[in-house]
Formats: sequence, structure tokens, C-alpha cells
Amino acid sequence: MNLANSKDVRQNRLELVITRVLDAPPMLVYKVWTEPEHMARWMGPKGFTAPSVKLDVREGGRYRALIRSAEGKDYWFQGVYREVVENKRLVFTFAWEDEGSQENLVTITFAEENGKTRMTFTQAPFPTAEDRDGHEGGWSEAFDKLAAYVVTAENDA
Repeated sequence: MNLANSKDVRQNRLELVITRVLDAPPMLVYKVWTEPEHMARWMGPKGFTAPSVKLDVREGGRYRALIRSAEGKDYWFQGVYREVVENKRLVFTFAWEDEGSQENLVTITFAEENGKTRMTFTQAPFPTAEDRDGHEGGWSEAFDKLAAYVVTAENDA
């Protein structure tokens, strides 16, 4: 195997994929990803808040958000939207601002499934398995909050 192929295999293993079936239609799940007032209600792992969320949801538009731990530590992240297909797909870059982290690409698809939404979240590449696994824990907890939030957001809609 040549070096290029070896690198491709390593990068494929350093990809995070999380799939959730959410009890809300794709239109609502897309909305809670693309409207700051909604994202602020669920973004971040358990015990975190999102005091600042700025989104310019269009191809080439930027976003920037802050999540804050229960201990008061701030984590800023930002990126650029690469693809926006309303109610179906979002593609954007992602990078932490203060950790010198590697920028990676996030792709989220929203598929209708019996009145619910199959949300598939992919983020890659990660420099290490530890980095990937840290993101998996954080995103999984955020998606637990998202799943609870869309049920209440749907009732409020």
C-alpha cells in the first residue's frame, strides 16, 4: 500500500458519524439548526449553555457560537456554510477558536421517516481518535438535548 492510500484509510477511521431519529418533522429539525434563538436552547453537552449564537445560514455565510460549561469555561467555535439545502442538508466547516484546532467539515442530512426525522451527522477529518471521541461525547449529549427540545418546540409551533 502506498503512502497516499495509507493516509486515506487513516482519515476514514477518523470520521465521526452519529445518526438519530428525532420525533419531529425535517422542517422543524432544520429550523432548530438554522435559527439562533432555537440553537441557543440545545447547543452544547449536558450542563452547558449557549449564551451567544450568530448564524448567517447561506452558502458562504459564517457562523460563530459560544458554549459555556457549568464551571463557567467558555468555548468559542466558528465556521463557514458550504452547502445549504433547506430542510434537507447543511454542510459547514467547524473549528474551535481558542485551541488551535484543525478545521474539519460537518455534513448533516435531514430525512423524513414516518413523520419523524432521521438526522445523520458526519464530522471529519480528526487529527486523532481521542479528538474524534471527545467530539462524539459532546455531540451525543447535545443531540440528547436537541431531541428533547424539538418535542417542546413542535408543541410551541
